[in-house]
Amino acid sequence: MKVCLWSRVAMRVLLEVGHFPAPDADALYAGARAVDWSPHLDARHTFAVSASVQDSATLRHSGFVALKVKDAVADALRDRTGARPDVNADDPDVALFLHLRGAEAHLYLDLAGAPLHRRGYRVAMTAAPLKETLAAAVLALGRIDTALPFVDAMAGSGTLAIEHALSARRIAPGLRRRFGFERWPDRSHATAWEELRREAREQILPAAPAPILARDRDPEAARAARRNAEAAGVADDVEVETGDFIDLAPRPGPGQLCMNPPYGERLAPAEIGAVVRALARWRGWAVVLLSGDPQLAQALRRRPTFSHRLWNGPLETRLLRYDRL
Repeated sequence: MKVCLWSRVAMRVLLEVGHFPAPDADALYAGARAVDWSPHLDARHTFAVSASVQDSATLRHSGFVALKVKDAVADALRDRTGARPDVNADDPDVALFLHLRGAEAHLYLDLAGAPLHRRGYRVAMTAAPLKETLAAAVLALGRIDTALPFVDAMAGSGTLAIEHALSARRIAPGLRRRFGFERWPDRSHATAWEELRREAREQILPAAPAPILARDRDPEAARAARRNAEAAGVADDVEVETGDFIDLAPRPGPGQLCMNPPYGERLAPAEIGAVVRALARWRGWAVVLLSGDPQLAQALRRRPTFSHRLWNGPLETRLLRYDRL
């Protein structure tokens, strides 16, 4: 529960409830049915099963695997309680996950239910939004210091700036959302959960320790960033501006410029040159870029302090930090 509440980069938290050999569909069904589901499910609560499959000689379709586990769970509960729980694929009370690798199956309860990147503050969208967990990973791997000024001059819907503000104010990323385990039939953890939430609220700082600026040349994106910052409870910490990065005059350093520049067809070669020239003005600032365009890194003609490979959905990107440009 503490990981669900506090982790800024995890996507799921899984609690194993069973593992067994599953060389074929019959063995998979039998193994899932043999698990004692009574502590986790009853006929009054809905459930759903998702699955991932790797290197199985006979079971290659995750949808079929999930269906076999669903039938096994429902049949096991019917035999023990006389009633089958309903399935709700969109919003289940209890979410189950099966990972099948080769002939070995592992069954889990998904503590969060919905993926952890869904913080609950994304009320306005823009094109190609950055997942909240990826934004938090950029900040952590990029060694962004919450005590120094922060600027994202290609902010889109504001995810980088908002995640930075949440971290700077020590706001637990899961504090404004609900989790799957809060709907489980077994409520023995409820007191501990309320204590965790109370402790998290007590740690919140009244304000971010340094200025945070989110800027985008698209007025719609700037409006989305304002709405999302308000929903996240950090509207007073994040200054939102409408304007182009190339027109932004750097504030006196030190500070941190952290951006996710558009890439592919969204950033033309001429724009890459303009961005590189603008970046050259930010001397005294650390620069952290999530770059999906190798041409941008090449055009900078500087060796980054470090480079990490990250994935933005299906797109391979590079997280680049420059201590000096």
